[in-house]
Amino acid sequence: MEGGAYGAGKAGGAFDPHTLVRQPHTILRVVSWVFSIVVFGSIVNEGYLNSPAEGEEFCIYNRNASACSYGVAVGVLAFLTCLLYLALDVYFPQISSVKDRKKAVLSDIGVSAFWAFLWFVGFCYLANQWQVSKPKDNPLNEGTDAARAAIAFSFFSIFTWAGQAVLAFQRYQIGADSALFSQDYMDPSQDSSMPYAPYVEPSTGPDPAGMGGTYQQPANAFDTEPQGYQSQGY
Repeated sequence: MEGGAYGAGKAGGAFDPHTLVRQPHTILRVVSWVFSIVVFGSIVNEGYLNSPAEGEEFCIYNRNASACSYGVAVGVLAFLTCLLYLALDVYFPQISSVKDRKKAVLSDIGVSAFWAFLWFVGFCYLANQWQVSKPKDNPLNEGTDAARAAIAFSFFSIFTWAGQAVLAFQRYQIGADSALFSQDYMDPSQDSSMPYAPYVEPSTGPDPAGMGGTYQQPANAFDTEPQGYQSQGY
């Protein structure tokens, strides 16, 4: 059904926050949003160390400024992307155009897969630079927990974004075969115009069709007087 596949309600229906927050893709977006905050927050707050000898800051990842910049950039952009698609999830039930619905789901597939790839690159990049970092650059081990947290949550983000891509692809498949991309969808259980089926009397004898006869009320079942009755004079 449409509500179960993507968003809540029929096209043009009212927004239902309780249904939205229970959707798996919504949960993954929120988790991805939190992970992105952890990554760029860790690098911004503790990913740069001060060098008294040089009088300037340097990146904790092997003094590679590109590594810190990549982690911050991917984290911030992923944060904004999560907000954008959460807003799209809220607005999706209001989209009545079939083409616009398809474009929204297809973009979700592409963007989620793209961000899973970016997080994979980021995880490999940060992990490699952390591995080759020199202990003498950070003798007091400052910011090491934050640096490891950024690497760990970059790794976790690969799976949350890949999961979003898989769920979006499933929604596209369901929508192609059901009412997700239909403008005229109507739940049969809610269609009040459908007439009731006639009562069928069980068969009590030989019946060629094997279905019994349709019940019909006798025309004179509730007559108070027998037909053709004539009063007699005394």
